[in-house]
Amino acid sequence: MNNRIVAIVLLVVGLLLLFFAYQSSQSMGDQLKEAVTGSFTDSTTWFMILGAAAAVAGVGMLVLGKSARR
Repeated sequence: MNNRIVAIVLLVVGLLLLFFAYQSSQSMGDQLKEAVTGSFTDSTTWFMILGAAAAVAGVGMLVLGKSARR
């Protein structure tokens, strides 16, 4: 049961970080930097990386946890 709670928390935190990354990428400063350099700001990039990693880890724990219990 504890692993399931941790997995759900990781998934929610990952989705929140991805939402913040999207919001950050839509800002005027980030849009300007992307237009000039072709990449987002460092903070937006970290939000994307950490959000995706946390969401994948959460989903993986939920899926693997269910299959390991059977």
